[in-house]
Amino acid sequence: MQTIQSILADMRNAFRATGLDTPELDARLLVEAALGMTQTDLLTKADQEITPVQENALEAMTLRRLQREPVSRILGVRSFWKADFKISPATLDPRADSETLVDAVLAHVDKAQPIAILDLGTGTGCLLLSLLQELPQATGTGIDISAEAIEIAQQNAESLGLACRTNFMKIDWKEINDVKMYDVVISNPPYIALPEIAGLEPEVREYDPITALSGGADGLACYRDIAALLPRLLAKDGTLFLEIGASQAASVKGILGKAGLSVLQTLTDLAGHDRCLVARWTKT
Repeated sequence: MQTIQSILADMRNAFRATGLDTPELDARLLVEAALGMTQTDLLTKADQEITPVQENALEAMTLRRLQREPVSRILGVRSFWKADFKISPATLDPRADSETLVDAVLAHVDKAQPIAILDLGTGTGCLLLSLLQELPQATGTGIDISAEAIEIAQQNAESLGLACRTNFMKIDWKEINDVKMYDVVISNPPYIALPEIAGLEPEVREYDPITALSGGADGLACYRDIAALLPRLLAKDGTLFLEIGASQAASVKGILGKAGLSVLQTLTDLAGHDRCLVARWTKT
């Protein structure tokens, strides 16, 4: 019979042999989830035997991780900002780098004002819902082309107690006919150039939906779409916040400039890469 200590060791060794970046962390998170334990429990109950059912569950989890499925996808949840968000095969797996956009919005808006936020390509809703957690007077609309993604976003809003301040809609943003003008427009659009997708890590290439990754031949197609939409979505005194790829700042600035916006700020992520652009209309 396996103990907690022995199963952890077996999983760590298997992950390490496969060359995974964080074998100890991956093993611990999976064991905690499978056994319903905390990190402290794993230490204090290391000699406790696990049941055959638990062992089978952990073996299945181990196999999935060895096939490079991310831990977050195995567990169906990703921690982002200050909450846990349900994810699915239809949604992008949120990354910590995207918190740069949340920081940017909070630095530019008045938290006491009743602002309206639009999230283009909402996915799990993590950006919009994280902002609504911090902005008690704000309301938000999230749109996505995937019906399943919209369902996940709605579930996340309900679990966070934010459903009353959100509206999620399945729609292709090219087909938006909304006449409402938003104070804040945010987006983490697909921005990987199509030829680059094959070279991504398996955790991304094989498990994130291609529609959430591919930004067309040059990675900039969605930025052009968004720029064309802004005249009927972004209020004249509103602010745009866009996540970008590490080498895309100059190109996206050019696209926004042609659309009549001025980039106020370029923010970097924790690795020092350009990650978010803040822009407003040149003339208000």
